[in-house]
Amino acid sequence: MDGRDWKKFLLPYEQTVEELKVKFKTLRGELKSREEYSPIEFVTGRVKKVSSILEKSKRLNVPSEQLEKGIEDIAGIRIMCQFVEDIERLAELIRKREDMTLVYEKDYVTNKKPSGYRSYHMIVEYPVQTALGMKRVLAEVQIRTLAMNFWATIEHSLNYKYRESLPEEVIKRLSKAAEAAYLLDQEMSSIRDEIMEAQQLFDDNSNIISRVLNGIQELYFYYRVREAAQFQLRFNEHWETDDVRYLKELSAEIDEAIARAKKG
Repeated sequence: MDGRDWKKFLLPYEQTVEELKVKFKTLRGELKSREEYSPIEFVTGRVKKVSSILEKSKRLNVPSEQLEKGIEDIAGIRIMCQFVEDIERLAELIRKREDMTLVYEKDYVTNKKPSGYRSYHMIVEYPVQTALGMKRVLAEVQIRTLAMNFWATIEHSLNYKYRESLPEEVIKRLSKAAEAAYLLDQEMSSIRDEIMEAQQLFDDNSNIISRVLNGIQELYFYYRVREAAQFQLRFNEHWETDDVRYLKELSAEIDEAIARAKKG
């Protein structure tokens, strides 16, 4: 086994994963705060285990002194999307980023693997600031839909169980499941507009409720207790009706009351 200090070797990769997770989660939050559609559903990340690194280096004939360049997915980020169309949009956002450099891409969405695996892979070089200075670390960003991720997770578990030697019957069933996941994605894409409209209505309702309640709290801050209590009462009478129009009008009135309060 390689005699290097693996804990120190993996530190930059661990930092890279944590920083990239924060950046992609922040991107998701920023798009939503701008009331734009976010192609990111959720983000996960991991650093490859030492045993997996050694197994892959042996399989690919990568010398131990070339692990940093020869094994490109020691740091891994996985981003899940709702729709297949979101994958390309997110990939384009990553291509335009200036805080990482795109090395190359692999499109397994259009060109699935023989097993049925679909995902979009982007190898990026990320400059991480360590205690010893800046270090450029390779990381793999996988972009896939929820259906693709479900299938890939099951396949990974089965490969682990059977040590990469899946029985023929399991391979056939996995292939059928992969096709079913693909058809599910296609079906979701066909009603994408309806789904997004429903989600937007839900978000609008949630946002206006938050705005009204925050506005009422701000009136209390300015000691406009009577006004705040009246607005609270009106809100309580209507919020369960999902009358977004009324809540928007109420929010506008609260904004005017806050403006008056600020003027004293």
